[in-house]
Amino acid sequence: MNFMTLKKLFIMTILTSLFCACATNQKPQIATVPQVDIKRFMGPWYVIAAIPTAIETESFNAIESYKLDDDGTIATTFTFNKGSLDGKVKTYNPRGFVVENSGNARWGMQFIWPIKAEYLIAHVDENYSETIIARNARDYVWIMARSPHLSEEAYQALVKKVSDMGYDLQKLRRVPHNKANP
Repeated sequence: MNFMTLKKLFIMTILTSLFCACATNQKPQIATVPQVDIKRFMGPWYVIAAIPTAIETESFNAIESYKLDDDGTIATTFTFNKGSLDGKVKTYNPRGFVVENSGNARWGMQFIWPIKAEYLIAHVDENYSETIIARNARDYVWIMARSPHLSEEAYQALVKKVSDMGYDLQKLRRVPHNKANP
């Protein structure tokens, strides 16, 4: 083997070890919904609150949109204003991969090849107007809705579900949206 091949093998071994170590946790697995009507799930979702990733700690007007492609993968567009309601618009385009035999409720979300982050649809209401996306590591969570504004009662009910999953609510950040959003 040449040096470059050995170097790539070494890096992949280290990355695999790190991901396996991170995946080991003592908490029970988060239950997903039994079945997601994938076509109804497509379209825009307003991020109402999140335990955010590093890229979204200063997000405002955050919207995650999904489009089912012919190959069964999900083209995703995540947009937000950074730092304020009228801050610079940031856009990311990860790709979703539905896990086979998961009722469409487990996805791998790929920002960078070959890594697919766990994406669990832990809640979606019967009208497909609100959802909770979770991860077994309990490091990130997203409360999303078809409207940018929820009643306080609806919001608190979703926060309770997040709490019941074992998340630290002190890390939950409500995402501000412009009043002008539909």
